[in-house]
Amino acid sequence: MATEPESTGPARRTPPAQSSRGTAAHGRAAVNALRPPATGPGPAAAGLAAGRISPVVPRGLPTRTGDSTPDWLEPAMAANGIGSFDWDIRRDVLEGDPRACAILGLDPGRFDRSSAAFLAMLHPEDAPVVRRRVERAVAELGQCGAYYRTVFPGGQLHAARFRGRVLADAFGRPSRMVGFVWDATVELHKRERAGAMAALREDRSRFIKEAARALSEAVTVRDVARVFTELPLPGLPPDGLILASLEAGRFQVLGASGYLDGDLRQYDRTPVPAGHPAAEAIRNRAPVFISSRDEYRERYPDAYPQMAETGPRSAWGFLPLVASGRVTGICVVGFDDDRELDADERTLLSTLGGLVAQSLARARLHDAEHELAAGLQRVMLPRTVPSVPGVTTAVRYLAAGSGLQIGGDWYDVVPLPGGHVGLVIGDVQGHDVHAAGIMGQLRIALRAYAAEGHPPAAVMARASRFLADLDTDHFATCTYAEVNVDYGVVYAVRAGHLDPVVRRADGTATAVPVAGGLPLGVAPDEEYRVTRFSLDPGETVVLCTDGLVEARDMDLDTGYERLCSTVARELPGRGEGPRDPLDELADRIASLAADSSEREDDIALLLLRWDGPAGGLAAQQLRRRIGQADLARISELRGELRDALRRWGVADLVDSAELLASELVTNAIRHTDRDAMFTARLYREGAGDGRARLRVEVEDESDLWPTRRTPGEQASSGRGLMLVEALADAWGVEPRGSGKRMWFELSAD
Repeated sequence: MATEPESTGPARRTPPAQSSRGTAAHGRAAVNALRPPATGPGPAAAGLAAGRISPVVPRGLPTRTGDSTPDWLEPAMAANGIGSFDWDIRRDVLEGDPRACAILGLDPGRFDRSSAAFLAMLHPEDAPVVRRRVERAVAELGQCGAYYRTVFPGGQLHAARFRGRVLADAFGRPSRMVGFVWDATVELHKRERAGAMAALREDRSRFIKEAARALSEAVTVRDVARVFTELPLPGLPPDGLILASLEAGRFQVLGASGYLDGDLRQYDRTPVPAGHPAAEAIRNRAPVFISSRDEYRERYPDAYPQMAETGPRSAWGFLPLVASGRVTGICVVGFDDDRELDADERTLLSTLGGLVAQSLARARLHDAEHELAAGLQRVMLPRTVPSVPGVTTAVRYLAAGSGLQIGGDWYDVVPLPGGHVGLVIGDVQGHDVHAAGIMGQLRIALRAYAAEGHPPAAVMARASRFLADLDTDHFATCTYAEVNVDYGVVYAVRAGHLDPVVRRADGTATAVPVAGGLPLGVAPDEEYRVTRFSLDPGETVVLCTDGLVEARDMDLDTGYERLCSTVARELPGRGEGPRDPLDELADRIASLAADSSEREDDIALLLLRWDGPAGGLAAQQLRRRIGQADLARISELRGELRDALRRWGVADLVDSAELLASELVTNAIRHTDRDAMFTARLYREGAGDGRARLRVEVEDESDLWPTRRTPGEQASSGRGLMLVEALADAWGVEPRGSGKRMWFELSAD
């Protein structure tokens, strides 16, 4: 409650020295009279019950000996609505003239003329202030004044002001307080209105701050439309809101509330009518406010018939959205009743329009950048993953949460000659459009090298030279794995990338160490080593980029442990759910990534499960292409053949088959200028575990037939066919159009 400053004056008489103690005691008694009794009726109430004190009655100004009241004072007080009061401090009796009683709302039948009864009439917030000021005036023989509110018997709230002075008796003790009181209800209403306006202004200021915060957090155009249509405008709640963008002179409704879908369909994606208030707002880049339907009909007669079909609106505000000097759309605020918006309301709406315009412009730019990045990423990554019999694959890509949400991570699945499959996972340095462009070129080149049938080491070496020749100052990490679908052997090459993780048939998951080399593009002449490991049917290879296992708050070792733990968790069996368990595993691994808003790196994920043939046994065939200049491939081929024969259950043929196959392949490479194709098949006579027969074939494109010779004791060559003839159960050479096929057979005991 606003109150006047307290004021006291010395207006006191100098009491005799011997009466000082009595004066102080009398002052304390007078002050205590202002305090309501703790229990029971007060002295004044007791006196009233005994008939010693009569109820207050309206009367004129008191006249006492020595008082000199000018004749003009009463008319002046009456004309200004001022009443007078007289409080006998010693007897605690309060009297007032008729105007004072009317101003205070006194009921003579209920008011006992005591100070306690007077204080009980006041508003609970004002009574302590009035009592404190009167106590001080009585104690200091001064004057006081206050503004207070009173509650009339009917419950109405009124306000009054008073000013009084404490008079002393002949001994200097407080005796009476006399003063004036006048009505301040008009001032009360002014204060209430001022308080309401201040609260409204505070609400509007808070609304602008909250709206600015909410719109600043809106990322997409959809977010801006949602925030705008949910805004609670303080003091003028709208009945309808529309947010529309302007594209090539046409409206596009982005969001609305308070309207039916059919009401706005006639405006969506239509040209802006020339005689429409929205057109005027866009043309002048200034808001247009309409207070009633009659005003709408008068100002815009051509647009009125169409408006009449769009709901019960009776007042509108059309706010142009201007950002960077360009009109990007319009906001429409509608009210169901006629409304003449004042200056503050119009300023609020105009400010809101400016906030929405800036937010919408930023959101449209974000959406355009995101669409560009998403489109570029879709072009760079494989649209579909090819299906290869014998294996099941699953891929995931998660964009970074900052920038254009595009990067250099990629994956690829490449079908290879002989029914095998190549797996590629890589990461080009950088997280921008340049990195994505390099990634696209490198992916295509590496895919072409692999599809030509080059061994993994050659594929990686050629890709490194290709990236170096681009002269982009970028490098890339990569892992390439060639999977022999026939019997589940993986040949992996790593260029500065992460080791693969394998989920074994028993449910365990571990990282498989792969011999590593420098990242692609760093050293064009780098030679990469191949690491071979085997899979059993149902086992899964997991390849990923570093964004999945490394972050600002997580080191690589911790990330690998978390990945292996996730991969090792139990999976549902095949056929138990609508989705393949491999897809569920891919989703589970992808969920390890941080939230998109916090993810600092993009993530590529590639999973391959080797299913094997029906019954869980590996296909009993091995088919490999041997490069003409890749002599190291012969050693790898011998290892593959050893593995295959052990898997096929004919380990007793390993030594002979390895020796003879090496001779045939070496002859094909040495005496021709083309690649050779090696094929090994195991046949069984009858069903089940019948007698096994191994047939090995080596094809080349040379028309030069082998000649059996008898070398001398000192000759270093020429004994290949002699070994074949001596160890093989059968052998031969067959023409095949351009080239020939050499073969031998071994029978298992």
